[in-house]
Amino acid sequence: MPIQINKTVIFLMGPTTSGKTDLAIQLSQQFKTRLISVDSALIYKGMDIGTAKPDKATLKKYPHHLIDICNPEDSYSVFDFTLDANRQIKTAFANNELPILVGGTSFYFHALEYGLSKLPESNPKFKEKFNQLLKSKGTIALHQDLKKIDPQAANRIHPNDAQRITRALEVFDISGKTLSELQGNKKPIINHSIKKIILMPERDELHTRIEQRFLSMIKHGFLDEVKHLKQNPNFHENLSVIRCVGYRQAWQYLNGEIGKTAMIEKAIIATRQLCKRQSTWLNGEENALFLKKSDLAKATTFINPQDKSK
Repeated sequence: MPIQINKTVIFLMGPTTSGKTDLAIQLSQQFKTRLISVDSALIYKGMDIGTAKPDKATLKKYPHHLIDICNPEDSYSVFDFTLDANRQIKTAFANNELPILVGGTSFYFHALEYGLSKLPESNPKFKEKFNQLLKSKGTIALHQDLKKIDPQAANRIHPNDAQRITRALEVFDISGKTLSELQGNKKPIINHSIKKIILMPERDELHTRIEQRFLSMIKHGFLDEVKHLKQNPNFHENLSVIRCVGYRQAWQYLNGEIGKTAMIEKAIIATRQLCKRQSTWLNGEENALFLKKSDLAKATTFINPQDKSK
């Protein structure tokens, strides 16, 4: 579409299996776009099937930036994401492209819109210290340590979220202040107009899609993917990536902790719980275009109200 969108950033959001990728691709056929992934799982190389990553042919034809930028054992924070996403947005505007940020990771979107607390920069010495503690003590014990120092942060952070636990402990070690004390005085990362499109199918439909997709993942080699990850000596169960829905359950199955039927059931339940959390957050959004199903005409008109051809 030969138009210019004046420095507007599009947030294309929705719970898992809502059809965000398909709509993003359709919009790329209407506008000159730069697609920017907002997904804390798609950043990892080698985690393709279990994350429902767009296939190679799709990514070649419709590149999604910020996919496959880390190894699973690498640390990647929400701060890192805001820097990378902001660079992509600036590149989009420099190239006269419409930046469409597409994904379902709510705290990434929230950080871009509302900013992050001013925290001390990560220090390699301290990071190594807590990585070693993570290996020797495990996430549950470190979460208990955090609870003694900063109960407020510990209540917000899941006991298995190794990356956020170690970061909170590192902040305290570096600054002498807790994460909760340092939070506040946030400034938005994006200083441009934001338009939000939210795909929100009916819950029953989402639940059906979740089950069908996970069964398809199993059929197309998901367990082989996790077996391959397990062969990496730097990959272990305390890594934050193991918290990705499906991967923890597959890991337990491959370790002989649960049977295959239980693994499938637990993975589907965990994905539905994720879907519920995403939906709850998204339903609180205001001034957004909510769509129960993908509607290219409505989305196009919402982005460019001057276009009356739709």
